[in-house]
Amino acid sequence: MRDIKRRICFPILLACVWPFSTVHAQPAKQHNLHFEKLAKVWDEALPLGNGTIGALIWEREGRLRFSLDRADVWDMRPMAGLHREEFSYKWVQEQVRKKDYKPVQQYFDAPYDREPAPSKIPAGALEFDLPAGWQVKRADVLLASASAEVEWSNGVVLKTFVHATEPVGWFRFENVPQEMLPQIVAPKYTGAVKEGGTVNSLVGDDLARLGYKQGTITPGPGTITYRQEGWGGFSYEVAVRWKPLQNGVLEGAWSVSSHYPKAAAKPNAAALTQNALKQSYTAAITSHEAWWKRFWGMSSIAVPDPLIEKQWYLEQYKFGSAARRGAPPISLQAVWTADNGRIPPWKGDYHHDLNTQLSYWPAYSGNHLEEALGYLDHLDENKENYLRYSKLYFGVDGLAVPGVTTLDGTEMGGWIQYSLSPTVSGWLAHHYYLQWRYGKDKEFLKARAYPWFKQACTLFENITIKNEKGERQLPISSSPEIRDNRLEAWFPETTNYDLAIIKFTFKTGAELAEVMGDKEQAGKWRKLLGEFPDFAQTDNSELMFARTLPYNESHRHFSHLMAIHPLGLIQWEDGEQARKTITNTIALLDKVGPDWWCGYSYSWLANLKARAKDGAGARDALATFARAFCLPNSFHANGDQTKSGLSKFTYRPFTLEGNFAFASGLQEMMLQSYADAIEIMPALPADWKDAAFSNLRAEGAVLVSAQRKAGRIVQISLLAENAGEFSLKLPASGLKITMTKGVRKVKDDGKVVTFSAPAGGKVELVD
Repeated sequence: MRDIKRRICFPILLACVWPFSTVHAQPAKQHNLHFEKLAKVWDEALPLGNGTIGALIWEREGRLRFSLDRADVWDMRPMAGLHREEFSYKWVQEQVRKKDYKPVQQYFDAPYDREPAPSKIPAGALEFDLPAGWQVKRADVLLASASAEVEWSNGVVLKTFVHATEPVGWFRFENVPQEMLPQIVAPKYTGAVKEGGTVNSLVGDDLARLGYKQGTITPGPGTITYRQEGWGGFSYEVAVRWKPLQNGVLEGAWSVSSHYPKAAAKPNAAALTQNALKQSYTAAITSHEAWWKRFWGMSSIAVPDPLIEKQWYLEQYKFGSAARRGAPPISLQAVWTADNGRIPPWKGDYHHDLNTQLSYWPAYSGNHLEEALGYLDHLDENKENYLRYSKLYFGVDGLAVPGVTTLDGTEMGGWIQYSLSPTVSGWLAHHYYLQWRYGKDKEFLKARAYPWFKQACTLFENITIKNEKGERQLPISSSPEIRDNRLEAWFPETTNYDLAIIKFTFKTGAELAEVMGDKEQAGKWRKLLGEFPDFAQTDNSELMFARTLPYNESHRHFSHLMAIHPLGLIQWEDGEQARKTITNTIALLDKVGPDWWCGYSYSWLANLKARAKDGAGARDALATFARAFCLPNSFHANGDQTKSGLSKFTYRPFTLEGNFAFASGLQEMMLQSYADAIEIMPALPADWKDAAFSNLRAEGAVLVSAQRKAGRIVQISLLAENAGEFSLKLPASGLKITMTKGVRKVKDDGKVVTFSAPAGGKVELVD
């Protein structure tokens, strides 16, 4: 793992402008997870992580249990039966034309449910026997230090953390009256297969179906090592090492290492723990806390709703625990794979039809661009594999990305309307664009963002055709999971989902080409963009799934609304017709209702309503998510846990995208900059009289802080990271403007003021 190098001067500089008494530079006590007992199930456990390894702390059958995970512990066998002669977009088109769709389902969908792998797999667990009579007094996750503590009524205290920058977890027991020796518990890879109901991608297959020979556990003086052989020469190792009990203190370290036959050699877990114990717990947590102090200093928010404010800090904590450069990106469960003897829900894989994308939404305005780069690093590292898939399945030049992939980007199948969707690379291009817009790193634009757009645009040019009206379209198109995986899920015209992604890619590609000085390419892409039709809308200006299908059924995917959010092709600022489309479309969404929404649907809705400047609606969606679609430890559980009619889904598979989309929703309420002007608190409910934020990031690489008191914005501070111009939409109340040396106004019409600033230039507006 690479430690994150941050420019920490900006948060320190801005903090000196004025003290936001209501903004917490570090999380406060009320933001912590606090319980009076340990969870008895894995998905309600205390979570710790660093993007590479993770732990869940809970109690199982009278034992203290650390469920251990590592993000790259995968069974990487090819999906059996998927790659056959028929594996082709053109073949699928022919089957759709012939209305003979059963073979498509059998060849490309069935393997995902039938085969136990490829899949993410759990690593193992540590357990400590709890003597009879021990009663838990408190169990906490302390967000500021990213550590957990458990205290028993007899005075014994457990302190534990996963180091922020090293693949090592630590534990320290204090006031221990007797030895508490850890034991490694290996996942059960052998024995009779236990079917947990219907074996499918949601429930997860029994681990025994992987067919592994059970690994070996080797104890030694003050150490235990477990080594497990997996598929194709892969292996992983779990190790724990501890110091002798001294003065009532027992401390130790654990690690998980993964080893692939063709990858560069890495230290094994036993060596990592041996090296870790050369220092003390105190020394290790000091460097760990320094990283988290910098992380928390990057941004903060204060709102008068304790539930929503706490949930935002919990989402930031999980994001900091799951996202790192040098580590795999956030998958469905990241570093908290299910510890229930089964393969995780949906194989714990990378779903690029929504789940990975939503997980990184809060990184940009939340001022965590470095962590966001871990996602783009993964995409770039696997680009050659994507290009192989593009040629194999689509048969043309250009860049396609499978909608469902393994750790190295290989396609896995599933419902092919999303798992083999033709437009995935365009939605992923949006993240390259956001990284550029919020950071304005020209080297990143040149070396990474623009090449991705060029290859995605090439694909869309090559796979689209002209219809009898002269319009450019996909030969067949879909909207994720609309009409499930039936023949009718394919539309003869381009759906609003696919159309929004394609239009965004060509439009933005042309914008980036202009920045790069490539006017010829910009002109070509604008011409291609002009050949696509407008979005399908009803006579009442409501966006449809497609021209032949209005929005008439509740569904967890708001894929027909991509043009509004996240892609911003239809903006509130575009005028009366755009506002009518946005307002009426969201009103219809509410009218049809949430019968088949998931938790992430409510999070996405909050973002949509914030874009519509509906603060009360955004607030209500966030509150519903936090109250009804999260487990006690804040994990997003997809279904309505209150069973109060907020969704007909009442199940509890844990995935992370809803959590992170929640954080994005609150940030959208506090700051928007997508329409070429920074807008402060554009979507706050009227009863949020007091609110504040510090160091949220606007497009154009501008760090923004603001405070609202008694319903009025009274303070704004803007800091330009790079030299250039930025615009601010002035709040209704008149504020006095001061500027540092080198900053000047270049335009001011009383509504929007534009500044030209050198790098480090600062503007303050004060009541």
